[in-house]
Amino acid sequence: MKLTLYLFLILPSLLSSQHKDETEYDLLIQNATVIDGSGRESYNAHILIFEDEIAKIEKDLHKNFTAKEVIDASGLVLSPGFIDSHAHGDPVETPEFKNFLAMGVTTIALGQDGYSPKEKDLITWFQKVDEINPATNISIFAGHNTLRELSGVNYDTLPDEKGLLAMEALLSKAFDAGVFGMTTGLEYNPGNFSKREELQRLAKIVGKNNGLIMSHMRNEDDLEVENSIRELLAQGEYCPVHVSHIKSVYGKGEERAEEILNLLDSARTAGVQVTADLYPYNASYTGIAIVFPEWAKKPNDFEEVVKNRRSELEEFLRNKIMQRNGPEATLIGSGKFKGKNLKQISEELDKPFEDVLIDDIGPYGAGGAYFIMDGVLQERLVQNEFINICSDGSPSMRHPRGYGSFAKVIETYVLGKKLFTLEEAIHKMTGLSAKIIGLEDRGLIREGFKADLLIFNPTEIKETATYEEPHQLARGFKYVFVNGRLAKQGEDFSKVRNGKMLRKNAD
Repeated sequence: MKLTLYLFLILPSLLSSQHKDETEYDLLIQNATVIDGSGRESYNAHILIFEDEIAKIEKDLHKNFTAKEVIDASGLVLSPGFIDSHAHGDPVETPEFKNFLAMGVTTIALGQDGYSPKEKDLITWFQKVDEINPATNISIFAGHNTLRELSGVNYDTLPDEKGLLAMEALLSKAFDAGVFGMTTGLEYNPGNFSKREELQRLAKIVGKNNGLIMSHMRNEDDLEVENSIRELLAQGEYCPVHVSHIKSVYGKGEERAEEILNLLDSARTAGVQVTADLYPYNASYTGIAIVFPEWAKKPNDFEEVVKNRRSELEEFLRNKIMQRNGPEATLIGSGKFKGKNLKQISEELDKPFEDVLIDDIGPYGAGGAYFIMDGVLQERLVQNEFINICSDGSPSMRHPRGYGSFAKVIETYVLGKKLFTLEEAIHKMTGLSAKIIGLEDRGLIREGFKADLLIFNPTEIKETATYEEPHQLARGFKYVFVNGRLAKQGEDFSKVRNGKMLRKNAD
């Protein structure tokens, strides 16, 4: 009887010791409100990190663990690090990427708008970035414009078979190096010279390698945007396709947004895998060449055009700028006039704005922000379940999106306008982005996933960048972890960079 009672008393403690977790973890984040990136409701848990992975998720908050470092996240949100599906920058030149880390971005996708590093063998570039150790993780896409340039196709409207085979070979080699897909920039040279057959042949290569085509489409103007989408959807017969920074220039209202979304929905019903991303601003940013006619841009001789067709060029630019909401809606972002709009420059130089563009800037003399989008339309688009968040920004671009996009989503879209819940917003910035790009072990709080993590109080997140002062870091993310290592605490950045060059289908 005594033996039975003794066993009854000590058996629970014996079983408990047998199941006690004896692991010494690198980091314990305890009592966190976990928003896991899936879109599901938050839950409370301890998160345990070992090396660069999420080793354990424990919802029993009474359990104790041993860890080298402990962070008490009581009252704070723990989420995956944000994934910027459309970003710009050169990790060789600016590997710190403080603009991204400050707004919670731990992974960026480069090679956008049809332009990627001009290397015939991207393995060399990958290795160079590996040696530098960027502050964020980097995935990269092969740029279609770059493929044209490297293959010698350049401005050919109908490349011969040799040129097409050369582009296909370069794209296949890029997949061997580890790219996640191909981007097109059909509004830019030389991509805008391409035709259906060329794009579909390359789409077959992308599909064969389980990649994705991201596209800055041929024309984002309201009258042409649906035709541009249909051109991309035709490539969707062979691989998933993605509309970069979806917008309707000059379009207005929710009804117009619904028409665009219905086109995408119909394509999905027909079996096309199509998604899109969007940045939370109503001004775009690109080179000033966007306002010049094709006949005044490369490969044409601009000086000859000015000499022989000046009056025609003046009229075109005058009409184009007025169509784009007038000279005050074009804010120059680089060159000697940066920070001023076309109207201000025109008044200072006492000359018509079209002459400023011809004589003082030229088609390749500046980049600019263009206030050409309708807020109501864009806010309806961003709420769609197949549209994720991007910045389309960089460390150097004079546009607040490169420093504020992800903070603005929380501050303005979630807490201010209540366009969606915090869980939905984080899904659009993490799990959805990872799924679209093809990142299989990031974007979610899951055991075995990489420990790219954020700890923050949503009410403290602030977008500080403005059009006047675009290079101001976002605030409020208390801890930013990249691959299990601290990258930022408060406003202080780690001197050690923890990012990795990501490769598709890497072992």
